[in-house]
Amino acid sequence: MTERKKVLITGASSGLGEQMARTFAASGRDLALCARRTDRLHRLRKELLAAHPGITVSVRGLDVNDHQQVFAVFHALRDDLEGLDRVIVNAGLGKGKPIGTGRFDVNLQTAQTNFTAALAQCEAAMEIFRTQRSGHLVVISSMSALRGLPRNLTTYAATKAGISALAEGIRAEMTATRTPITVTTLHPGYIATDLSAGAAKSPLMTTTEKGVRSMVKAIERERPEAKVPAWPWVPVGFLMRHLPLRLVAR
Repeated sequence: MTERKKVLITGASSGLGEQMARTFAASGRDLALCARRTDRLHRLRKELLAAHPGITVSVRGLDVNDHQQVFAVFHALRDDLEGLDRVIVNAGLGKGKPIGTGRFDVNLQTAQTNFTAALAQCEAAMEIFRTQRSGHLVVISSMSALRGLPRNLTTYAATKAGISALAEGIRAEMTATRTPITVTTLHPGYIATDLSAGAAKSPLMTTTEKGVRSMVKAIERERPEAKVPAWPWVPVGFLMRHLPLRLVAR
């Protein structure tokens, strides 16, 4: 399998993105990191270069909801690294309120960030990959994409279902046209991050380090789709798909 040496990660200033950057840096990858919080990005860059002086780490500020900026930053990072081998669409929000309770503003923000901004990132990545005739697009979805979910998760789950379908559609085109661009969709389960800090505790929650190790392993295998960590989320995913909705909601 082709080694993907040059890796771009969005939402890299915290959580899954930050830990993925550490994991890829440890394997000698050159990194293009972007996020809104540039102070944290620069601290991360300093940390990674100190630990792994042989790699290149380029950082840029990016608000993924500024769609023109997405294209500009992706192209600038491509130029910084003289090409991109893999783009990980990771930036997202976990906010949400029950539908019809007067918080359309919160749900709209999540929908715009998790789907429309993800679309912009996929567009920008695929433009680069189509020009290169190579690349690996990775979309970070969620186990919540598998079914409609109640209360605060309704909009979040819908956005994740949307980006899973988006990634599958891109993969379908690459397969049909025999274009050498690979597309992977990851469905993480409960992984401890800043995003999940306010959520109810679950016995299924795993640590950031363990969760990201399983994510990176699946990414490196370039699977079309993976539920991570595989245990317990592969069997849980089967149950989510086939149980009655009243049990899934519970």
